[in-house]
Amino acid sequence: MQIFKHINKDLPASLVVLFVAVPLCLGIALASGAPLISGIIAGVVGGIVVGMLSGSSLGVSGPAAGLAVIVLNAIDQLGAFDIFLLSVVIAGVIQLIMGYLKAGVIGYYFPSAVIKGMLSGIGIVISLKQIPHAVGYDADFEGDFSFFQLDGQTTLSELFNMVGYINPVAIGLALSSLIIILFWEKVLAKKHKFFTLLQGTIVVVLLGALFQFLAQTYWPHLALSAEHLVAVPVTESLADFGNLITMPDFSQWANPQVYIVAVTLAIVASLETLLCVEATDKLDPHKRITPTNRELKAQGVGNMVSGLIGGLPVTQVIVRSSANIQAGAQTKLSAILHGVFLLILVLLAPEFLNLIPLSVLAVILMLVGYKLAKPGMFKHMYSQGRDQFYPFIITILGIVFTDLLIGIGMGLVVALFIILLRNYRNSHFLHMQEKVNSHDRHKIRMELAEEVTFLNKAAILKELNNLPSNSEVIIDMTKSHRVDYDVLEIIDNFAKTAHERNIEVKLIGRGDREVVDY
Repeated sequence: MQIFKHINKDLPASLVVLFVAVPLCLGIALASGAPLISGIIAGVVGGIVVGMLSGSSLGVSGPAAGLAVIVLNAIDQLGAFDIFLLSVVIAGVIQLIMGYLKAGVIGYYFPSAVIKGMLSGIGIVISLKQIPHAVGYDADFEGDFSFFQLDGQTTLSELFNMVGYINPVAIGLALSSLIIILFWEKVLAKKHKFFTLLQGTIVVVLLGALFQFLAQTYWPHLALSAEHLVAVPVTESLADFGNLITMPDFSQWANPQVYIVAVTLAIVASLETLLCVEATDKLDPHKRITPTNRELKAQGVGNMVSGLIGGLPVTQVIVRSSANIQAGAQTKLSAILHGVFLLILVLLAPEFLNLIPLSVLAVILMLVGYKLAKPGMFKHMYSQGRDQFYPFIITILGIVFTDLLIGIGMGLVVALFIILLRNYRNSHFLHMQEKVNSHDRHKIRMELAEEVTFLNKAAILKELNNLPSNSEVIIDMTKSHRVDYDVLEIIDNFAKTAHERNIEVKLIGRGDREVVDY
């Protein structure tokens, strides 16, 4: 089958995404004040259901860190998790409707500089957030990517706090994992094809789990405590696992607060998804374009299913998607398989997952972050000029020191301001012929641009008011495809009163009149 054409690359990539996704699913559920299993359910649904329906080749969906605060407040506001699940189902319906209404076009209105800033900003945040985990300080949950954390700390304060909690074993595992991954990528992968199929990231996870197992068995003094390990709920049977699942409370269908939460979830989740789709498409080596309306439909169905079986809301997630791309995935089979493996391991082998040290996973995520925020990207954006660099750098600063959506909003505002400024300056071109002697008049030609809108009123009005008295002025509109009424009104008013300053005005190319003398 065509879907299995690249399984030699999609299979190992799916395992990398699996190990990245497990602690994020659990951490986001913890931050959301929801049962841990709800994060796993959302990860499974995001992988299998959304993966199968989506048109994204490399995007991976699951519970999103950006929704954690909204979910936490919504559960508290609604009073129960099962009522919140009803909001998730309704949010999915709204997203499905948005897809059919072709609302996915919104994703195309974000400037490239902002999207690149988003990628680099997330890369920096991932790296900063994982440093404490790499040294054994695991006070903050995995998946908290906001600068101001729910525990009252910040990204920077945690870097100072970790100094007093450094764990030598965690550091040893982190450093050895880093060395193995780099040696695997830079040396072994170039020597034999086998080392590209079995990736270094998978090897370090297996070695980390093996170390923890041996330490628990033979060297208890070296074993990491539970707080430094992945913590998946362990059940004795499939029936016990089923008992952990919460169903939505449909008796609250008439509660207006449920619909307010649903609309909020639908809007924020859709926006995060569309932004991640744009970012993922930019990272795709083959530059494939994801159909955004289909993506909204897929996310809608995914949220309906997730809500029905007790899962958190899902979005496409850039951390998992970028890890997927960097692991060499070629098709969406990788995302689907990661969901299948997540379900199998949680059901059949949670004990194995609970042996994985967080410090090992921290190194994997730090490398993902570095590749998203390579120094070369900053140099490239700077070389593109201020119009590209300013939105890029403001987006990064906004994401690092606030959160994802606020940072993108800041970058977008800067980009729009630059567009308005450029539009202000480029509305017209002025050509002035100097006077030959004191008896001659200034001869001036003003050519309007192809598109002149009300945004250009101020620039044109200023230019007209600054024209010297005793002049001959030609206002040329022959190249203009469209001139707003507001601008025409300014020109008419100027022309009607120009004689007071002894200015002769000639208008070319306005409407059906080729030349108009005033």
